[in-house]
Amino acid sequence: MTSQGVTLDDMERDALTELVNIGVSRAAVNLRKMVGQQVLLSVPSLEVLTRSGAVTLIREREYGPMVAVCQDFEGVFSGRALLIFPESNCLAMVRAVAGQSLTTEEASAIEEEALAETGNIVLNSCLATMANMLKQPLTMSLPEVIRSNGALLFAPRAEDTDGGIVLFLYINFAINDHDIRGYISMLMDLPSVQSLRVLIAEFIRQVTGEDD
Repeated sequence: MTSQGVTLDDMERDALTELVNIGVSRAAVNLRKMVGQQVLLSVPSLEVLTRSGAVTLIREREYGPMVAVCQDFEGVFSGRALLIFPESNCLAMVRAVAGQSLTTEEASAIEEEALAETGNIVLNSCLATMANMLKQPLTMSLPEVIRSNGALLFAPRAEDTDGGIVLFLYINFAINDHDIRGYISMLMDLPSVQSLRVLIAEFIRQVTGEDD
């Protein structure tokens, strides 16, 4: 698969999907500890897109406003991670993690905090696990909750020197019997993607035992 000159072959794609799957499994474990209930996070296949391609994809799947928890990450590869879901699912998400008995007013009062904490757990768990398996440290910023449409969510930042790519995953949350669809996205510039490919190649060599 290619995106703006970046090519991921099937083995690289499979390895990256496996890394993300393990990271999301860790996120489910950590969320379960927080809410004290069964948590399931399913992760299907990974898509590698341009920013405009990510906007098109999310517009095809979602018609209303979106909410995202964003965290920047820095290390050998850097970028921005987002946990995205429809704004219409916000209260269901808050009740799932903070208590089903909450009234609408109570849930609304703690919405920002609950969403930020949930996003922090999911994104930190996912990225920290990936970084650990790739044997590279990452630092992450504090979570920020933003409400926007797809175009603004995937807009490049001032410091981005190229269009970059988006690693895009569709996920299903199942928390306390609430089914909440969402997306995990990682936005990276091309140098970071190339650095990630080098680390993935090393990971593949270690897994397959094909040391040079």
